Amino acid sequence: MSDPDRLAALMGSDTPHAVLDLRERAAYERGHVYRATPLPRRLLEFRLPQLVTAPGTPIVLCDEDGRLAALARPTLAAMGYTDVRALAGGLAAWRAAGRPLVQGLNVPSKVFGERALHAMKTPQIGPRELEARIARGDDLVIVDARTPEEYARGCIPGAISVPGGELVLRIAELVERPDTTIVVHCGGRTRSYLGAESLRRMKLPNPVVALENGTMGWTLAGLELERGAARWAPPVTARGRAAGALAAKRVAAEDGVSFVTPDELRDLQARRERENLYVLDVRTADEYAAGHVAGAVWAPGGQAVQATDEYVAVRAARIVLACDGLARSVLTASWLRRMGHPRVAVLAGGLGAWEQAGGALERGRPAPAPSGLDAARASARRVRPGDLGDALALDVDQSDAYARGHVPGAGWLCRSRLELTIGAVAPDRARPVVVTCGDGLASTLAAATLAALGYPAVAVLDGGTRAWAEAGRPLERGATRLLDEPDDVVPKPYERGREAMERYLRWEEHLDDEGRSPHELLPRARP
Repeated sequence: MSDPDRLAALMGSDTPHAVLDLRERAAYERGHVYRATPLPRRLLEFRLPQLVTAPGTPIVLCDEDGRLAALARPTLAAMGYTDVRALAGGLAAWRAAGRPLVQGLNVPSKVFGERALHAMKTPQIGPRELEARIARGDDLVIVDARTPEEYARGCIPGAISVPGGELVLRIAELVERPDTTIVVHCGGRTRSYLGAESLRRMKLPNPVVALENGTMGWTLAGLELERGAARWAPPVTARGRAAGALAAKRVAAEDGVSFVTPDELRDLQARRERENLYVLDVRTADEYAAGHVAGAVWAPGGQAVQATDEYVAVRAARIVLACDGLARSVLTASWLRRMGHPRVAVLAGGLGAWEQAGGALERGRPAPAPSGLDAARASARRVRPGDLGDALALDVDQSDAYARGHVPGAGWLCRSRLELTIGAVAPDRARPVVVTCGDGLASTLAAATLAALGYPAVAVLDGGTRAWAEAGRPLERGATRLLDEPDDVVPKPYERGREAMERYLRWEEHLDDEGRSPHELLPRARP
């Protein structure tokens, strides 16, 4: 066990370690230990091997009261992790010891974004001023630095989708004149500022500004977003590559960005079970799927900086960034170094050099089978769509996936808390239970848990809910039978209404007030 003082000492030390918060996303958002990695217990078998590659790494498990940590420890032991501790008494004990929690998601990245804004004095433009300039027909190029999915849901009218990591490589194709003003926006603040600063580091002659408070600021100003836009960044050209490479070389020299050769990366990969290693491919989804360094995780550059705590769990671990050359990897490495990740390097020569050196490639979006799946499959009884009979149907997918469509009559439970809730849901252990999820993976693991709890008639819906639908059977829509709190999904502030957007922007804006710690700045958890 680890008491609050020991955990604080570990987190303040140079010892490589991971602090994993096992609660669901909404609980994590309401308050967590600063720099703890969000990893709900239900995702341990799926994501932990990528987040902690060295099984001997000290891992501290956190939750509210210690119950989830106790349930998770046998899973980590079965996965081969040898130094697993739990925060004694959970976060309740942490608070009782007078130690602070922070509220929000991706807080380290957002703190960094606000500090970058203040330190670099990023030029901004207000929503009303931008609207007036658009109406006048001023010479503007507006780029949306978020993911393509976020862009399609709502962008500034006329904006072009150029995710943040792509800006330095593609902006040359969008701006033809040196006096064209470039406006960078995201949903709130962080990606707007970092995207604008990436372009400013290119030493372009153009004025570069960030839209103040992004699409939320635009909406709060009473302006309408454009929905369903489909203006995508142009293909990369020789001109764009040259401009990006020139900027990357200068940034690498100014910021001391390190490089590793393909042979050095192979050596690091061979030691990844002794020394934690993250290989992040910062290109687009299509490029990644066409071929990437074997074992690399897709982490497009803007998201790798915007949500670093979701990709990197071990402090001071080795991080190697890969793209097709220099531009995207170097700019991402520069930001990560400035965020306080000292052991970041770029794959010299990118994917081309890796291939020429005989490095192994993977294609597609490989998803490794979750730990323990083979054993769970071997012991699971399976039923086909249509063979449920009078069994109790339980869906353990994410609650939003359940709401989009589930087996008619199925109830929803969060797999993270299955042992804690199933007794009330299925008090008669002799009754047949059929467990499902979208693809049948999480449900197979859940069935193994229920069998171990003494449910002899548990079975898995073969192929999951997807197979049910493919068999032509109807789905029930909506959150019809929630048997547990659906705290696994957190709506975006703009999905929660005006008050939520205003509260979020106030929170983000004050993250670095007067250089204080984020512990002092975050509002109290909402009830």
